[in-house]
Amino acid sequence: MNINLPYVHQPAGKTHYRYRRKVPAFLRQALGKTEIILPLGRTPAEVLRHYDRVHRQAEAELKAATKGQSAKAQPKTDLERYQWATRQVAEWGPMTSDVADALADHLEETGQVELYRALVVPDRKPEPTLADAVKLYLKEKVEGTADETKKRQRVERVQGHVKKALGRGDPQIRSLTKADAREVRDHMLADKDMAPATVHRYLNDLRAILNYASGEMDEVRGWLSPFNGLEVKKQTLAKEDRKPFTEGQLKAARARVLGHASADLQRIWRMLEQTGCRLAEVTGLMVEDVHVDGITYLDLKVHPHRRLKNAGSVRRVPLVGDALKAAQEALKAAGEGAMLFETYAREGGATAASATLMKHVRKVVADRKVTVHSLRHTLKDKLVRADVPEAVQNMILGHSSGAVSEAYGGPEARLEVATRALRKALQVAS
Repeated sequence: MNINLPYVHQPAGKTHYRYRRKVPAFLRQALGKTEIILPLGRTPAEVLRHYDRVHRQAEAELKAATKGQSAKAQPKTDLERYQWATRQVAEWGPMTSDVADALADHLEETGQVELYRALVVPDRKPEPTLADAVKLYLKEKVEGTADETKKRQRVERVQGHVKKALGRGDPQIRSLTKADAREVRDHMLADKDMAPATVHRYLNDLRAILNYASGEMDEVRGWLSPFNGLEVKKQTLAKEDRKPFTEGQLKAARARVLGHASADLQRIWRMLEQTGCRLAEVTGLMVEDVHVDGITYLDLKVHPHRRLKNAGSVRRVPLVGDALKAAQEALKAAGEGAMLFETYAREGGATAASATLMKHVRKVVADRKVTVHSLRHTLKDKLVRADVPEAVQNMILGHSSGAVSEAYGGPEARLEVATRALRKALQVAS
């Protein structure tokens, strides 16, 4: 079995494989090495199983070095220091009681506290803290994603709000109570610079971090987070909801974008308007995702450079009317490239596209609750007015959990149903 993956190397005369990647010359001082070498396993099957994780780790190291940071610059938690010390003592192997006593005295005298504790009281394991949960979440769910920097900053902001609200540094996970959860929520709501919708998103982030720790960390497995079920008052959140475009607003915004934006942004706008896709779903498209023969559609799936919001986001979105024309133009412009919109298929690309499009929208629409994302709400309204069943709306918009009614059959049947529904909503002829 041949392994055709970048940076996979099998040393001469050896049976194991490893990930071996040269560090660019300008990053070698920051990383302190000339190569990144990581184990992949002894068989092709093990290589395939470990490759994505190892590649993400290498990418994270290089990205951190590019920013002048160390990928391991964050201070170690008590649990991390305990785990390191325990591994070190295990590597020393069995020893007589006399040797152990002498070594313990030496460690105590030289101030090597973690090693002393691991040797003398190995069962005194520190409780995992919020910092441990955050580190695990960043490593497993954020590192290597297309918008890693943005996600990392948001998680760190959330962590900072918890510390400020509770005033006790880095809290142990099991120590968190319902009262603590309400205190964190109310602390954020009291911040005049933070909208209730932002508080809602931060609480979702915090739930995700703690629930992931509860499922993955043996020390807190099965623990129920007090943040589960905690919500911002719905009437408060409703004030933050985005509005759909009115007919006049949409006409003016479309004219502005098509008359002043770049060719790529014009095509992105046209595809957003008649597919209901999220902006990042369109900017992250690869050429191979766009099907313009037979039943025309966008094949939205997870890529290394772009994850999707949830399971329901993995879907086929029909291309009809002007969205189809825009996609065909974009394919032609992409040429031999892999990405449909090369300029925006990068970390922060969707944010950059949104910022530019919003400048055009604000030239003609004053209402602050009408944004680029309002195109999605506008299409939702059109589907509702066309009496499209909710399950079919979810197929198009990706609102569902991924479980679509069996009444609509397999992928091809669902795409046909969704296409007919979208044509009806947009009043586009077959």
